[in-house]
Parts: sequence; C-alpha cells; structure tokens
Amino acid sequence: MEKTRIATLLLLLFAIAACKEKEKGYDASGSFETTETIIAAEANGKLLQFAIEEGQQLDSGTVIGYIDSTQVHLSKSQLAQNKKAILSGRPQTALQVAALQKELVNATLDRNRAENLVKGGVASQKQLDDASAKVATLQAQIRALQSSLQTTTASLTEQGSTVDAQIREINDQLRKYTITNPVKGTVLTKYAEPHEMAMVGKPLYKIADLSTMILRAYVTGDQLSQIKIGQQVTVRTDDGKGGYRQTQGEITWINDKSEFTPKTIQTKNERANLVYATKISVPNDGLLKIGMYGEVIFK
Repeated sequence: MEKTRIATLLLLLFAIAACKEKEKGYDASGSFETTETIIAAEANGKLLQFAIEEGQQLDSGTVIGYIDSTQVHLSKSQLAQNKKAILSGRPQTALQVAALQKELVNATLDRNRAENLVKGGVASQKQLDDASAKVATLQAQIRALQSSLQTTTASLTEQGSTVDAQIREINDQLRKYTITNPVKGTVLTKYAEPHEMAMVGKPLYKIADLSTMILRAYVTGDQLSQIKIGQQVTVRTDDGKGGYRQTQGEITWINDKSEFTPKTIQTKNERANLVYATKISVPNDGLLKIGMYGEVIFK
C-alpha cells in the first residue's frame, strides 16, 4: 500500500513538472539590448550650445551644439596675417632685372657699333673685345640675379605653403568645435549641460539605434542542433494584460563557447549549468525597451 502511494506521488510530481514544462512554451529566454555609443567632446572649451534631451531622436549629421572656439579663430587670423606678411616679401623680379636689361641693350648697341668700326678700320680689336666682354658680363649678371630672385620667391612661397598647412590644421580643429551627431538613434543619457566646460574625451551623451533591438538569449548544448545563423524565430514579450506579444526575429550570432548560466536567465532545461549565448535581431515598433525580458520559440 505504501509503495503504491509513493508511486502515485512520483507520477503526480512528474505530471506537474511536465505541465510546467508545457506551460513554459518557449525554447530560450533573455533580455533585450542594443549597441550604445558614447559621444565624447573632441575639443576643449565652454559649451556655448548643447541642444539635446534624453529620449530625443537624432539623425546622423545633425549639428547639436558648439564649443567656444574664439582662441582658435584668433590663431587662424594670426596665421593668415603671417602668410600675408611672408608673401609681401617676394621680390618683383621684372622690376629688379629691368635696369640690367636696359644696360644690356645699350651694351649690345655699343658692341655692334664697335664691330662695324673695326670692319671699317676705324676702331681697334681691343675696343670690340671690351664691348663684347661688357655684354657677356651683363648677361651673366642678369642670369645670376634672376636665379637669386627665383630662389627667394620659391623660399617665401614655400613658407606661405607651410602656413597654409597650419591653417588647414586649424580648420580641422575648428570642425571639432562643432558637435555633430555621428549616428542615427535615440539619446539615452545626457552627461553635460550648456555653459559647462568640455574636455577632449569627456562624454557628452549616449545614443543608441532603437529601431532594431537585440535579444541576447541562452540555449543549452542539446539545442544547438535546432538553430543556425539567419534562422527566423518567434520572439514574445509580456503585453501587460496577462498575454504575449509575438514578433519575428532573426538569429544573427551564436557563441562558439559555452558559459555558466546567468543568474537572471531561465533555460528550457533549468538543470543546465553551461549554456551558449545567441543574439536575435528583432524589429522594434517602440514597445521593446533595453533590459526587457523576452522569450524565443525556435519553431
């Protein structure tokens, strides 16, 4: 009689466990997350404008604020003046060579005249040689002066180009004083306020794209044969009315290494100690939130 009662009790316990397993009705569970990006300041200075609020949706490329860049603008103006001063020192080659060229014209006329006189027997060969030597000397002087002026002009132009490079660097710095949102998403946390001091690397806000959520769910080793990357699955969440909302999701990642079951996670086989993490991409209509619990049905 006692053995019969024990057997009946065991059968009842197994039946209750089976019912609970059946009522569970899901293959894996986990919580929703998303890729969060912390946007930090790229320049030092006072926040003159910072027009965002938590929960605000931002598009990529949206200008949301400015950091005081007065000193950088002054540096740029100073560089522009330095370049102007450098280039103003470039020699006016044509004017400086003009005097020698005029002398060369006169010396050439004198040489031609002496050549004609020598042919007529009126002037000596020495006079012609002296006139020719003067022409050659003036030609050499003009070439030397032109070379020197070209070297000076090239050097000053190169100095101006160096200033141009410094100005381009300043322009790149100035772009960093404009706070531009780099990714589309929703502002999760705001870390700074207008008129506070910003520093390079100091976080300003955290943003995430909530249009698609990631459900990090955990499966046991014997469930790995049921799933694969790209597989469509059913994801369900509590609808707040005692029922479930169901959404289609896609498995995008399966960990190749096992880990101990997180304390906050239940698995289909609750006795399992080692589980494998998976990521399931789920479109978000606005009702899915970070940290919300979700369940997965593979078939």
